[in-house]
Amino acid sequence: MNTTMRVALVTGAASGIGRSITESLLENGYIVGALDRNRDGIPEGAIPLIADVRETASITLAVDKFSQGQGRLDLLVNNAGISFVGGIEAGSENDWHNVLDINVLGQMRVLRAALPWLRKSDSASIVALSSCTATNGIPERALYSASKAAVQAMMLSMATDMLHENIRVNCIAPATVDTPFMTELANRSDDPIAKRREFEVRQPTGRMIHPDEVASAVLYLANPVNRSVTGTTLILDGGMGSLRPTIPLEATKK
Repeated sequence: MNTTMRVALVTGAASGIGRSITESLLENGYIVGALDRNRDGIPEGAIPLIADVRETASITLAVDKFSQGQGRLDLLVNNAGISFVGGIEAGSENDWHNVLDINVLGQMRVLRAALPWLRKSDSASIVALSSCTATNGIPERALYSASKAAVQAMMLSMATDMLHENIRVNCIAPATVDTPFMTELANRSDDPIAKRREFEVRQPTGRMIHPDEVASAVLYLANPVNRSVTGTTLILDGGMGSLRPTIPLEATKK
């Protein structure tokens, strides 16, 4: 049983943002349980936990097995999720059920499994991955936006519920993160270079968010020193939601 090192569990840990978070936590001395549907891509040094967030039994078994081995859980990073491109008329009802099942109910299932173990920590922290789409009108993201707005609302309510248990609950809402999914999305278009540039200029900074920036935010929110930080959504959007830079003159010409 671990009595010294902090213990973390990261969902969706085998790729993209989750992989960067896992690597960062390992580099900073955490014992990390890396939960994903497949072992491929899970960083070396992490403890692989193979489970599907759509399945309560497999999630509970994986979380219990890992946390019991460590004697507690100090940090849960609820990152697992899928995207969906399209407006309100896009996708079947099954598509909508699937995205909400993974992005919202998936987080709920992991939270329910993790809470008994988080309560054994003297400085427990929960970090949920939301998105800037929850509060910004990004085109063709109706379903995905709805799922991430639900996550933010759920975490805010939970932060209040957990106050008396000294468990901090926060969200991270990044803008467009430079992940393999975004590369794949660009490559599906007729002009991948132009599509990638479109993703970049959504942010006033003119670039996508690097996964390591999200990992750094997780470390901040997880740090027990920051005991007053709870019920917060940490925005990493390159100014998307607040800055209105001057449009270059050439951009206004037809």
